[in-house]
Amino acid sequence: MTNFKRLNTKIYEKKGPDVTPDFIYWKQLSPPVLVKEFGPIDYIDFSPKEPHYFAVTCSVRVQIYNPITKLVTKNLSRFRENAYGAVFRSDGSLILAGGEEKNVKLFDISTKSMLRLFKGHSAPVHRVAFVHKEPQIVSFSDDKSVRVWDIATENTLHTFEGHSDYIRAGIVSPDMPNIILSGGYDSIVKMWDTRTDKEVMTMDHKSPVESLLFMPGGGMFLSAGGTDIKIWDALAGGKLRGALAQHHKTVTCLKLASGGKRLLSSSLDRHVKIFDVGTFKVVHTLDFPNAILSLGVAPDDSTVAAGLVDGVIAVQRRTEELQNKSAPKKQARQEIPTGVDEIIPQLTYEKEAKFDHFLRKFEYSKALSAALMAYIVNKHPERTVAVLRELQKRKALAKALKEKDPKMIRQLTRFFIRYITDLRFTRFLIEITDEFLDIISDSLDGLPGDIGLLLVQLHEVLKREEQLANELTMVQGMMQTLLAAQITAETDNITPLKLIDRPTNKAIAAK
Repeated sequence: MTNFKRLNTKIYEKKGPDVTPDFIYWKQLSPPVLVKEFGPIDYIDFSPKEPHYFAVTCSVRVQIYNPITKLVTKNLSRFRENAYGAVFRSDGSLILAGGEEKNVKLFDISTKSMLRLFKGHSAPVHRVAFVHKEPQIVSFSDDKSVRVWDIATENTLHTFEGHSDYIRAGIVSPDMPNIILSGGYDSIVKMWDTRTDKEVMTMDHKSPVESLLFMPGGGMFLSAGGTDIKIWDALAGGKLRGALAQHHKTVTCLKLASGGKRLLSSSLDRHVKIFDVGTFKVVHTLDFPNAILSLGVAPDDSTVAAGLVDGVIAVQRRTEELQNKSAPKKQARQEIPTGVDEIIPQLTYEKEAKFDHFLRKFEYSKALSAALMAYIVNKHPERTVAVLRELQKRKALAKALKEKDPKMIRQLTRFFIRYITDLRFTRFLIEITDEFLDIISDSLDGLPGDIGLLLVQLHEVLKREEQLANELTMVQGMMQTLLAAQITAETDNITPLKLIDRPTNKAIAAK
């Protein structure tokens, strides 16, 4: 029969992620290679110079890794107690690190020798930074102070005090070396100016501050603390411009990538969110096996390294092989021979599925058996649903089950138990299950005992689904009541309730 139309099984398929340029780009990263260290990974920083080695601060050492081999190339172990926050200088030749010893140490990478020791803090130093284009460094300490040091003399040039708790985040503006940001566990972000030796502005993040980041241009900066990332406008006196709430646990680190066009945020929820800096919308998500304490990204995006709470470094690298695999293949131009007007392309025919073959011949039992094959049920349940829908439309389900084959009844019952709660199929499978039970109801006594147990299990699944539907209906009713109250309050000029929508949950709080 030439007019037979094959089943369209694709309408029931599960939709995958949107294949955007960002999805393709970040999917080029290889699966994480896990490297075990000796304790929680405090900080990761990539060298600005190729081949972009990265420094991992962990326990009483700073280890420098080769991103290609994932092996340690240098080991800086001049620490008696924990080291913190090691960072590269812009030329990649020096490393600066704080520590539990209340000192700041400067190392030469090539010789692994300690060049300078900066003493003066009275508590551990968790974050340090080089001042761009100046022979100076900055340290941020648990003694609630920020110090600017002269590298040549090891003397303190400036001391800023104003926080009421530990300072665990700090950064120097890459565009204005005189501007310093510090963030403390007192939830306060402070901006300091070394030209006036004074505090310029103060911002309240409302949660202990874990990380700070200047945006390209220096006019905006970000603070991370709690589950929020807040956007501040430095040119408007530290005005809050917005907040990003895409994580459901504490945000631990902020990094820029793709030449400042993408923002990466890591969290204890095991995810790294990638934002478009222009719109601050999430364009991709990287998943890791444990809570993330620190994050590093190579300047050319070739490597992403995440430091996990269990002392594991998860390294993802973009290789040339993966880049070539993900790049679209170029089609060779087809040359038309001389004297030929047009080339008719060779037609390709899709192989007919077994169930389509049997449906075309009206062999309904065989079509249903083909659709209940283990491979199709496990890998492509949408095809089984499409066959059941077709049999229902043709009023042929009873004919397919006319022999009351126990094997087929057993397979169908198991299929219903497994997939009737799948949102793609629920509406159709409830109708088909109802018809199926009517068909076999007059022969239940003659069926094997295990089928009866499966039917009891199906009943329990349907009972739980009904209970869930009732609960959702109650929640919907409560939400409608709240929305109606809000509309009434707005009409009566009463302060309304505001619905705060977050990606992880919906809560209602007083405005």
